[in-house]
Parts: sequence; C-alpha cells; structure tokens
Amino acid sequence: MADKATLEYNGQKFDFPLIKGTEDELAIDIKTLRSVTGGLTTIDPGYKNTGSCESGITFLDGEKGILRYRGYSIEELAEKADFLEVCYLLIFGELPNKEQLSAFHIDIKNESHVDEEMKKILDAFPKSAHPMGVLSSLTSALIAFNPVSVNVTSADDMYGAIVRILAKFPVLVSWTMRKQKGLPLDYGDDNLGYVENIHKMMFKMPTKEYVKNKIVIDALDKLLILHADHEQNCSTSTVRIVGSSHAGLFASLSAGISALWGPLHGGANQAVLEMLEAIVADGGDTKKYMAKAKDKSDPFRLMGFGHRVYKNFDPRAKIIKKAADEILADLGIEDPILDVAKGLEKEALEDQYFVDRKLYPNVDFYSGVIYRALGIPTEMFTVMFALGRLPGWIAQWREMRLRNEPIGRPRQVYIGETFRSFVEVDKR
Repeated sequence: MADKATLEYNGQKFDFPLIKGTEDELAIDIKTLRSVTGGLTTIDPGYKNTGSCESGITFLDGEKGILRYRGYSIEELAEKADFLEVCYLLIFGELPNKEQLSAFHIDIKNESHVDEEMKKILDAFPKSAHPMGVLSSLTSALIAFNPVSVNVTSADDMYGAIVRILAKFPVLVSWTMRKQKGLPLDYGDDNLGYVENIHKMMFKMPTKEYVKNKIVIDALDKLLILHADHEQNCSTSTVRIVGSSHAGLFASLSAGISALWGPLHGGANQAVLEMLEAIVADGGDTKKYMAKAKDKSDPFRLMGFGHRVYKNFDPRAKIIKKAADEILADLGIEDPILDVAKGLEKEALEDQYFVDRKLYPNVDFYSGVIYRALGIPTEMFTVMFALGRLPGWIAQWREMRLRNEPIGRPRQVYIGETFRSFVEVDKR
C-alpha cells in the first residue's frame, strides 16, 4: 500500500505522507500544504474530515458501533469497572491495581473541601439560572482559589491538579442542583464510594437518613462511564484548543462545559425530555409523532434517535437500555412521560422507516429517561453529562499538554469585500 498521497494542483504534483493509527486508520499529513503549494489550504466546515491531533485515549468506529477507552471495550468496562477506575484509566493510561485505586480515592477525598467563599458566588445566581451556566462559572471561579499555574513538567503538580478537580467538581454539581431546589448544601461523606457519595450529596434530605439503593448507584455509575469520553467531539476539542494556548486546566474545563451546553451536543438529553413533555401535553399519541417525524414537510424533530457518528446502534445505548429497564422496574415509577418514551422506543425499533435508516434510540434518549426516574431535574441532565465527561476532558487536556501540541489556529477562506477606500461620513 502507498505510504503517501499525491495532490495535483496547477500543473504540479505534491506528495504528502500518510499517518497510520494502531487501528489501521489512515490520515493524510498536510501540515506542509501551504508552504509547498504557495498558500493552498483546505476547508472542512465542522472538521468532519479533519483530524486535529493524534490521541491514544479513545477509539471510536461509528460504522461498526465500536467504542473503546485505552483499548478496553465500553461493554466490558460498563459491566466490570466502576467510574473511578475508568477515570484513572482514561487519565493515566492503565487500569489501577487495588493499592493505586485506594490511594487515588483517598487523595480525592482529601481535596473534596470547596472554599466557603464559593458559596457567595453561588448565592449570587438566581434560582432561575440554568445549571450549566452556574457550573461553568463555578468551575472557572476555582481558578481564583487555585491561582498557581500547573507545572506540566512536574508529575506531582499535574497529579495534584487532577485530584483537586475530581474532588471538587462533584461538590459543585451537587451544590448547583441543591441551589435550584432550595436545599442546604452538602459535602458528602468520606466513608462512601465516589459515585455513591455524589448521589448522597445531591439527594440527601436534611431531615432524613441517606439510604443507598444499589440499583440506582449502579445505573448512575454506568451512565458516568458511558459518558466519560467520546474522542474529538465539540466540547473535547474545545478543551484541547483552549488548553493549547497554555490556559490552565480549570479554565479549559470551564470552556468545555460551555461547549457541552448546546442542544446539538450535551443538551440533547434535556431536549429529549422536553420533547416527551410536549408529546404528553398533546395527548401522548406516539404513533402520531412517529408519523410527524417521517414527514419531511413537518418541522417536528424526533430527539434522541440516531447519532452523528454512529451509523449503527450506539453501543452505549445498548448498555444503558438495560439499566433503564432495571431502574424503572425497581423503582416502580408510574410516569406518563416515561410511558411515552417506552412507546416511542417500541415504535422506532419496529418501524421499517427507522430500521432502514438505523435511527435507533441513542444514549441521550435513555440517559434522559434514567435521570428523570432518579428525580434529577431536566435542567440538570447536561450537568450530569459534564460530570461523566470530566475524566475524558482531563485526559485529553493532559495528553495535549504533555505532547506540547502547538496552539490551535484554524485557517479560513475569506469571502468578504475586497479592498475599498474609506469614504468620509458626509459623502456616504
């Protein structure tokens, strides 16, 4: 097989090397394109055909429905690992042994205190503020309480920064939700596991003892694992490009949270629930809305079905569907919105129109259903996505900084006015 690609332009031929990944992906290395061709660039809106980096963190094959973290299948990790193990794996490259995992957890617990003055910042937000805006602001505000830049050449400095954000971020997540619900802020319990403690911080009522539900904790654990990384998506690319300017970890993460907020990215699971609420309000006729979804002249969009990357069934959706079924059965919830969700799922899996186009329910569809069943407010769904994606963002930022990647600076093709002479105001 050729080890180069040839571009013919303006009567000349230019050779560019091919880069081959460990899963046999091929890419044309065009970093010398402008210099050798005298200014020629490429244009690729949305970067659908452009690789921004080489990465050893996550492998994704959308055509085959494959997702692996550091070589481990998402199916096996969701079944056998817990979220903290996956955090360690993504960030440091290997699964931890018992001693490493225990030390990691202890180090995180030792950094879990958030400065009390952060509460003043939280108090400044009205209850009506969207939780994602609050979370982005609080994450950025952590910089004020940790002003020293991370020395990326120091393993200890890097580890300290990673542990601090893994410790404090769940606190900020829980405070964001409790603020919205008017509940007192909680710091959790060092005697609990990482995910169990997150659940307690979010849901512990001031007059009641916290009671663990294993099925609920396991489902939350799986959701966080499934969202932990997803290659070079919008928010991850944002974290990397912000970090490429040598902005700090917390600033880069805050930017990633803002990118995740959009309804075409992390906000999709919130959009799913809003769609379901609208269908219920209109009588709950799922067949009617499936017909609307197939009608190209109808503006209705069926949220939570299909995926921009996966051209087959989203492998994460297969896993989380089972957890959703277990949660709904265990909690015995009767909710017309969840009934509509199950009805849409059944219709889509049996309707030839959706089957032919591989428009299967995706992870956003099922995660929204589970969050709803757990009593998490709709506006908090994307915050939970951010909590899961945190280790992936950290791993991507760390990889980018350790490789000393150049500052991100895309090119453009200018389509504005050509040179014009200035006209004085009284002559216009």
